[in-house]
Amino acid sequence: MTYVKKVARIGRVPKALPVIDTSAPICCTPVAAAPMDADAALEVAVRLKALADPVRLRLVSLLLASEEVCTCDLAPAVGVTEATVSHHLAVLRKAGLITDGERRGMNVYYRARRESLGALCRVIDPDCC
Repeated sequence: MTYVKKVARIGRVPKALPVIDTSAPICCTPVAAAPMDADAALEVAVRLKALADPVRLRLVSLLLASEEVCTCDLAPAVGVTEATVSHHLAVLRKAGLITDGERRGMNVYYRARRESLGALCRVIDPDCC
């Protein structure tokens, strides 16, 4: 059963979106250009859902403001535990919005995937960047 048919059958969007390949930046026609097909809508929705949390938005903002950031610095900056930060970073990583962490001793460093975030902006508004 396709995602769209599942939504039509149950009458709402399921809480968890299906797993898709997010290793490459999103590449589809801007939303305003033409009606989106189901696959393109899913690609955009997975990434937007990852950003649809205030803590995750703050984490992305911190990562964009620096070349790279250690998880030990992110937790105090957003006011949650390192375990919670790790959970949020995993969601962002699965959506392809940040890099895999680079372990250095006891610390893990992350970077924003600017090309992925920029591509998402251009899908929403082709004139944004």
